[in-house]
Amino acid sequence: MLISHAFVSVVAALNLGQPPAAAPGTPAEPLDWKRLEAPYLTGHVQLTFPEQFVRAGEAYFSPDGEWIVFQAVPRPAAGEEPDPFYAMYVARLVRAHGRVTGLDSVTRISPKDSANTCGWFHPSDPNTVLMGSTVVRPSDDQKSGFQVGERKYRWMFPAEMEVVEVHPFFMGGGIASPDGRTPGRSFRGGAREQIGKPTPVFSRPNYDAECSYDSTGRFVLYSHVEDALAMGRADANIYVYDTVKKTHTPLVAAGGYDGGPFFGPGDGWITYRSDRKGDDLLQLFVADIRHEKDEHGVNVPVGIEKEYQLTNNEHVNWCPFWHPSGEFLVYATSEVGHHNYEVFAIETPVWKLKNGSVKPEALRRVRITHADGADVLPAFSADGRWMMWTSSRGAKMDGETRPSSQLWIAEWAGGQGANPFAGGAER
Repeated sequence: MLISHAFVSVVAALNLGQPPAAAPGTPAEPLDWKRLEAPYLTGHVQLTFPEQFVRAGEAYFSPDGEWIVFQAVPRPAAGEEPDPFYAMYVARLVRAHGRVTGLDSVTRISPKDSANTCGWFHPSDPNTVLMGSTVVRPSDDQKSGFQVGERKYRWMFPAEMEVVEVHPFFMGGGIASPDGRTPGRSFRGGAREQIGKPTPVFSRPNYDAECSYDSTGRFVLYSHVEDALAMGRADANIYVYDTVKKTHTPLVAAGGYDGGPFFGPGDGWITYRSDRKGDDLLQLFVADIRHEKDEHGVNVPVGIEKEYQLTNNEHVNWCPFWHPSGEFLVYATSEVGHHNYEVFAIETPVWKLKNGSVKPEALRRVRITHADGADVLPAFSADGRWMMWTSSRGAKMDGETRPSSQLWIAEWAGGQGANPFAGGAER
């Protein structure tokens, strides 16, 4: 399994879908998650199902909110073993009367036998998907990663993992084949002989993934595993790649795994998570980006002014994702327990952090999800109306001991302007 923006592999490997055991002879009462989540999420819809995918997760919206990109393991034929790695898919959101009702045009865009993670749409070109991919089957000799207590799993960092672009669509909305044999033209213009074949954005030794664009599409934020270990384990730092000048600039290069970065609204800040102490407890950070103008007057990221630690506790806090208002982040945490990761929100008054009028330890938090099993990897649509996440709250397949991780979506109560802290809410 692969490390991703927020470690979707943890959901399967940690057995997060299993709720706490009830007292002997006492049946566990399922949580009434629709009622408990109603202040923030309404109109819940399951998007993927175990009949099609062994597991699915880490989904992000296209800028217009019409498509999603996600990673999943397809359900194999009877008697066959599932693929050991995630494939990457795109799908169209189906709507009725303004509400999301499901998916159609579900199409794999990654090559056979490849390992894939962290898909992301170009901000202005719907025919360009950024993702991490090995393109070919990764070797068996992989660097091991993070472990928690006696739980036996590893996050894998394939050295073959590259940041690549895929062009999955024809002009007119058709979808090219993932083997790249179907010719077409990209939305940005210019003929492409192999429109569906992943092509590296750049090539560096070691694992490169956890990638996303800024709002212009010129700069790619990503995590890179360094040659040297830190605290006895693989160490990643956060870089930005300038697609015009073809340069790589380190932004966060502290000891411990720094990853899962996203630009904030306006591109002036980034958020990420880090195993900064090497204690297997991930914490959330935001950082103020330092820019310099190039010869054309473009603000180019050259470093960070200062970083701010948002969480500092005894829990695993990961997959931070900004609401488009910039007022708060959503993230997943083990605060409720490793058996039941949940989505929380934390306020992010970045200018108050910068001028010192509020301290990170004083930031308010509120719990968003309340279902049995894991709720992780939350992401908002660009208009803030929808939140999509990975959840194991669905039904089990026959023969399964617990529900698998699948994609869910719900309407964010109140739309883009709904700030859970506006009324003083706090967990």
